Amino acid sequence: MGLLEILLLAVGLAMDAFAVSICKGLAVKKISIREPLMCGIWFGVFQGVMPFLGYVVGSRFVKIISVIAPWLAFSLLTIIGINMVKEAFETDEEVNPGFDVKTMFLLAVATSIDALAVGVTFVALPIRVLSADKMTNVIFAVGVIAVVTCIISMIGVKIGNIFGMRYKSGSEIMGGTILVFIGFRSLITHLDKSNALSDGETIFGLLIPMIGTVLGAAIVYAKKKMSDDMHMVLVGIASGIMISMAVWGMIEPAVYGIKEKSDIGILPVVACFCVGVLFQYIMDSVVPHTHAYVDFTEGPKSGLNHEIKVMLAEVIHHIPEGIGLGAVYAGHFLETGWISASTALVLAIAIAAQNIPEALFVSMPLREKGTHTGKAFLMGVISGVPLPFLGVITVIVALLFPSALPYIMSLAGGALIYTTIEEIPQLGSKKENDKGAMAFVLGFAIVMLMIYL
Repeated sequence: MGLLEILLLAVGLAMDAFAVSICKGLAVKKISIREPLMCGIWFGVFQGVMPFLGYVVGSRFVKIISVIAPWLAFSLLTIIGINMVKEAFETDEEVNPGFDVKTMFLLAVATSIDALAVGVTFVALPIRVLSADKMTNVIFAVGVIAVVTCIISMIGVKIGNIFGMRYKSGSEIMGGTILVFIGFRSLITHLDKSNALSDGETIFGLLIPMIGTVLGAAIVYAKKKMSDDMHMVLVGIASGIMISMAVWGMIEPAVYGIKEKSDIGILPVVACFCVGVLFQYIMDSVVPHTHAYVDFTEGPKSGLNHEIKVMLAEVIHHIPEGIGLGAVYAGHFLETGWISASTALVLAIAIAAQNIPEALFVSMPLREKGTHTGKAFLMGVISGVPLPFLGVITVIVALLFPSALPYIMSLAGGALIYTTIEEIPQLGSKKENDKGAMAFVLGFAIVMLMIYL
């Protein structure tokens, strides 16, 4: 392994530390040289020490390291990430940036634990950079890794601070979500024995809806207010797309899947459909959220601010979308025969299309009520983050239990239809609702056409 390979390895290993450093910068109100240095030193030192320990331990314990590392990283990052999100929901204006020894130690361990296994590879792939013995070359390599990680982490803190100073609560939510995602990715990569999530097509498909979310939220930079007519049209077309996705993209394939496996008929599909409806009803009942344009709040009373409640209204909507999309891509990967690659792609594009108005329904009303444009945009984007998360989880579950795939799709279809029906009454909340109704029909027809062409 030469110098170039070591540098590339160092950059790759530093990416988790870079992401976490951005999260730390998000929480800092006023930055000085201290915060970047602390992140740089903590992450740099641990990123250098871990591969050195891996090399010293050698291949003797490689199996133990490979099993423990993903679970440890997942646990630590999830706990810290959830705590960040929790702090964002609290009304206290004081933000604890979390640079204490305990927090930094846990983060440093969590972001560098995978490097233990990398150090083991130094045994099989000797370092040849210096004209010296093996140990000297290894020390040089881990030193390079430490320095590169230190520099990248310091840059990350600064980047996070520039962004986070403006959009504090939203930034904390995003930062915590990133930490959970990093830990989750580590665990999923370990569990994904089928390598489905190593397939670029699957990952790309699960991320397509986020494109629509970002585009929809970004409209607040171009428009400050939405007309009633435009609102009705967007609600209509989004509802039509969702119903069409549920029927043609989830429930109908589920029926074919059940018929292929048993002679029971569609009763299991109907049962799971009802379970999905019940699940979404429970989510509506237990999660406090606000439908901004009709100024209606559901769920239990809570101390959450208006911005968070508006965002949660769309988060609830994205739950069945993520489950359904993950199930479809799992079915495609398993080559079921009743889910094609085109169906999976069409469903991803359809969800992205209806995510445009859904993200806008978060960012625009917040902007209209005086929220800073950047923060309104950020809250709209965050509302779509759970979708790919749930998609990944569903892919893993479906691959572990392939026979459950039709039932999962039916459940997602039922939940999606219930969610949509909640929105349809908005079409009748205004005197002139013909445009919304026609938009509904258009959205339904477009998705049906895309699936069957």
